[in-house]
Amino acid sequence: MKTIIEPFRIKVVEPIRMTTRRQREQILRDAGFNLFLIRAEDVLIDLLTDSGTGAMSSLQWAGIMRGDESYAGAKSWYVFRDKIREITGFAHILPTHQGRASERILFELVGGPGKVVPNNSHFDTTRANIEHTGARAIDLVIDEGKQPASRHPFKGNMDLERLENLIRETGPQNIPLVMLTVTNNSGGGQPVSLENIRAVRAVCRNYGLPLFLDACRFAENAYFIKLREPGQQDRSVREIVRDMFDLVDGATISAKKDGLVNIGGLLLLRDDHLAQKADELLILTEGFVTYGGLAGRDLEAMAQGFEEVVHEDYLQYRVRSTAYLGERLLDAGVQIVEPPGGHAIYIDAKHFCPHIPPAQFPGQALVCALYRHAGIRAVEIGSVMFGQDGNPPPMELVRLAIPRRVYTQSHIDYVIEAIGEVFANRGTLRGLRIVSEPPALRHFTARFEEL
Repeated sequence: MKTIIEPFRIKVVEPIRMTTRRQREQILRDAGFNLFLIRAEDVLIDLLTDSGTGAMSSLQWAGIMRGDESYAGAKSWYVFRDKIREITGFAHILPTHQGRASERILFELVGGPGKVVPNNSHFDTTRANIEHTGARAIDLVIDEGKQPASRHPFKGNMDLERLENLIRETGPQNIPLVMLTVTNNSGGGQPVSLENIRAVRAVCRNYGLPLFLDACRFAENAYFIKLREPGQQDRSVREIVRDMFDLVDGATISAKKDGLVNIGGLLLLRDDHLAQKADELLILTEGFVTYGGLAGRDLEAMAQGFEEVVHEDYLQYRVRSTAYLGERLLDAGVQIVEPPGGHAIYIDAKHFCPHIPPAQFPGQALVCALYRHAGIRAVEIGSVMFGQDGNPPPMELVRLAIPRRVYTQSHIDYVIEAIGEVFANRGTLRGLRIVSEPPALRHFTARFEEL
């Protein structure tokens, strides 16, 4: 069958408030041309993020009702722990309220001035938590990962030669760990191959360095491995997921992505001493080790979500429906990061707005245009998010992140039509300048004005 249907039925609906272009113009100006500062009720199609915005299943909602809210040793904790151990094989499992809390605990323990943390590409909160300790975050993605039109099947792979050079130049004693983000969010949602994870593991072993995953989208990455990597087609996603985790010493996970929940995160560790230190910091800042800042009902929903996310009928729908958006945009002449990723489509804002220089934030101009024209909320991943040091990033992107199990094909068709109309009039888009910004993570709260 050519048509991939949603592997679920819709049971509850939430109304969308329709707005006019005139209303959206005023809303946009009141928000300082920053889509993060717009009320959600004023958005028609919200593609700002796939983090915590998905729809939970009937079994997850049943878990909500089963939740044991005991402070210590709740039954829900053991349900959660056993499911994560089954899928990942890790013994030390620390629940947190979301992924950035896991990052904060990890890098507070291993980071610090003079330290360097390599990654294929750090995402915003990972980089911020590393740099908050005084350490440096270094991106080492392969060259194909910086070229939107490249069709390399694993554009999230780490450049092994650059990794070895960095280790030699920096000294392994100054690198607390090496990290791989799967899938590579900053680089267009592109996967990392199992071969590359093994190769990075070998380099780390040669220098005595731990290897960690930023595993927010581990199941989507495993499904791409099954689809694209030679020798993996006849293996189950569950088996590939276990291979990925067996190769590493730890992982940070935002369960708001492939955990299929609205709140929650994990820190997975193998080292007993580091796990003890992390437990102590977890109790100090998040909560007791059997709840970690979450309610028992959240743990139940997470356990069920981690089970559902490795189901291959779900992953086929997830990846194919995202690709549908990307393919239609390419047909309309809109350059995206190719091939389409798993959780989002990334528009090449340099190609879309060639008349707007990076210093005038072409990606931010495009997200404003999409909201003004059609009420669509997307997010800039370019000079606003990653250009705070004065050096523009290699790509100027606009991410259309697809919430899990939320929108139908007609919603996506509306997005395709709207982007096509904005593209036809792209010469009218204007750049922006920043009028106020915080010292870190400026994309969340900076305010702009149009030039």
